[in-house]
Amino acid sequence: MKGYRIAIMLGLAGATLSPAASHYAAARSAIDDALAGMDDDRPAAARSPDYLECVPYARQLSGIQIYGDAHTWWGQAKGRYATGHAPKVGAVMAMDAYAGSQLGHVATVSKVVDSRTILVSHANWSPIEGQRGRIEKNVTVLDVSPANDWSEVRVWYAPIHNLGNTHWPVSGFIYNSKDGRVARSETPKARKKGRRSDPIGDIIAGNY
Repeated sequence: MKGYRIAIMLGLAGATLSPAASHYAAARSAIDDALAGMDDDRPAAARSPDYLECVPYARQLSGIQIYGDAHTWWGQAKGRYATGHAPKVGAVMAMDAYAGSQLGHVATVSKVVDSRTILVSHANWSPIEGQRGRIEKNVTVLDVSPANDWSEVRVWYAPIHNLGNTHWPVSGFIYNSKDGRVARSETPKARKKGRRSDPIGDIIAGNY
């Protein structure tokens, strides 16, 4: 649940940020735009022995056998794995190439907390003790899309002990089900029909 309480508290207070807090938020945005999810361009020999990219770690956790850069996973999954826009434990969240992350990013869902919050485990997102290519387990991802469809998220960023400020675009979730179809319960239409109203989520999406 790392970062979950902080995420909710700041979500409720986001509409009343002071000028100083706004300046800090802008700085956070610059930081995670520049660094989060970037691959290390140093030669492999110069990296630490435990350096790990996001793709092999997501493949290891999820069992989804897709190879290649993270931004290609969503396209590669079509016709091979079930895909959708609802988080599910064990699914891979496929993030588009954006800002500092030109190769995209993949993370495996470890827990669904509520309609706006999940925990993920992933590699090579935050620098840990100044080093990239490290694993982070059960960290918070917050849906900030206006429609609560998980098309935009904010991701826990360890150096600031908080969610990063960037709204990262998400293609969707890849499920380890090799029928190539979206399960009925995972379609956006079916999920939205049965979902309760989400006033706190609407505040988060609009102001946080």
